[in-house]
Amino acid sequence: MPLSRSLRARRARARKIADLLARTYPRAGEGPRRDPLRVLVCTILSAQCTDAKVDAVAPSLFEAFPDVHALARAKPREVERIIRPLGLYRNKARHIVAACRELVRAHNGRVPRTMEALTALPGVGRKTANCVFVNAFGEPGLMTDTHFCRVTHRLGLTDKTTPEKIERDLAELLPPARWGAFSHQIIRHGRVCCTARKPDCPHCPLRRLCAYAQAQKKA
Repeated sequence: MPLSRSLRARRARARKIADLLARTYPRAGEGPRRDPLRVLVCTILSAQCTDAKVDAVAPSLFEAFPDVHALARAKPREVERIIRPLGLYRNKARHIVAACRELVRAHNGRVPRTMEALTALPGVGRKTANCVFVNAFGEPGLMTDTHFCRVTHRLGLTDKTTPEKIERDLAELLPPARWGAFSHQIIRHGRVCCTARKPDCPHCPLRRLCAYAQAQKKA
């Protein structure tokens, strides 16, 4: 979608969208902060997989391996047996074990709080790191999952196609204090309204501000 020419205009539009999302999904992302290790592991598990599937296997994984030391001692094939219902389970098992071994080796078993240290862990990219920042530490982060990327692109907030570039675009448009809530609200909107196959544009609360919805009206 074509973007507004000036950064000032794009920021003003992004704020309007963020305000409307906050009114539409006021409780998205609410709740106590979660254990950093569990956020890290579950986010690794979530790649190309639904939350429901992750929620179905995560309790069994943490029952078998309740802390970072247990996961660091595990053999990848032991983790594979538990997470087998998930896609890419072999890679995920390998990354989880390797990441936990690195946490024990380099961070005294603690999940680090910097982007550099998190993304140095096996299987951890910026999206996973930002999920840890937001959901475990209550710190700013833009969680650029597939819903986030799809919805922000349709809205015309970015014309980029990779999560890293989309993150940079959105970081320019909203203050850091709003990143976490905005991410949760965009993701919620992508699940319930702006779905991948059939977005419900006629009933979308953002339709008047959405580049995709306006283009559909003109088509």
